[in-house]
Amino acid sequence: MTVEGKLRAAIVGSTGYGGVELIRLLQSHPKVEITSVISSSSAGDAIEEGFPHLTGIIDRRLDGVDPAQMAERADVVFTATPSGVSAKLVPQLLEVGLKVVDLSGDFRLKDGAEYEYWYKHTAPADEYLEQAVYGLCEVFGERVAGVDFISNPGCYPTATLLGLIPAIQAGWIKHDSIIIDAKSGVTGAGRGTSLMVHYAEINENLKTYKINKHQHIPEIEQTLTEIAGEKVTVTFTTHLVPMSRGIMSTMYAGMTGNYTEQDFVNLYREYYAGRPYVRVRDVGVIPATKEVSGSNYCDIGFATDARTGRVTIVSVIDNVVKGAAGQAIQNLNLMMGWEETLGLGYTPVYP
Repeated sequence: MTVEGKLRAAIVGSTGYGGVELIRLLQSHPKVEITSVISSSSAGDAIEEGFPHLTGIIDRRLDGVDPAQMAERADVVFTATPSGVSAKLVPQLLEVGLKVVDLSGDFRLKDGAEYEYWYKHTAPADEYLEQAVYGLCEVFGERVAGVDFISNPGCYPTATLLGLIPAIQAGWIKHDSIIIDAKSGVTGAGRGTSLMVHYAEINENLKTYKINKHQHIPEIEQTLTEIAGEKVTVTFTTHLVPMSRGIMSTMYAGMTGNYTEQDFVNLYREYYAGRPYVRVRDVGVIPATKEVSGSNYCDIGFATDARTGRVTIVSVIDNVVKGAAGQAIQNLNLMMGWEETLGLGYTPVYP
């Protein structure tokens, strides 16, 4: 702890969108002080060189990746790194006594072989996969209290799982009928350049990608299977849309009974009672991505169809906040036994 009694935080991957969003949010956290911003590719540079909007806000140069040095400067490390990097770095951080909230996908899957199949990287050792607590706050929040290592959920899985879990747990939807149509803004692809997110390629365009091959499929199925108590498989299709932030996950499933939209609203409001960042919409009100932009909220709406016996569930989040940095801070709050909302009291930016 620093002299002021604040938790010292280091951010690895500070030049990516998730890392710079952690900076924005942690600047307003009353119990955290950022003591190190880290980038393996830009060490020594002033962070404002890559992000001029931080001029006069974060007056420090980027540190290199040195676990021993991090242990001297920080109490907790947020690893906002590409998949494959955290698998090697996080064990070193834990070994020097640091708490870790990992935003990569390296520790979300409990089966190392499945990780290697979907992510195409060597899996971390089983002991670290077992140690990592999957921090889907509204569902598993009690598990993260007092632990040292949290695996932050993916952006698509956060929107999707929060939209499906209450209905799965209640037995209201058929496990073999779930189709997920998910759309994300281009920040979900990271800050690196590629033809896929080139302005001329994505502007006024809609692209689907990784059909039946997206690495978030096993994360979604793993969690739904745990909730259901039996194997759940899904059809999951992702799309890239020409906006900066936001995810809309539209889910279709066969119902096991004659449930109305009001039934779903009541079920979800009871399930998420007391959880400040899930807002269940009234009957007939379907959420939009702009209504959660810049915030840690997940908004959910429903439409049932008695003719087909299916329900449509729409869940929206800001992929950089609730899908990454915001949920990571929410997990830190729960880890430390603090108020869940600390540092996250942001009203959505609208319009």
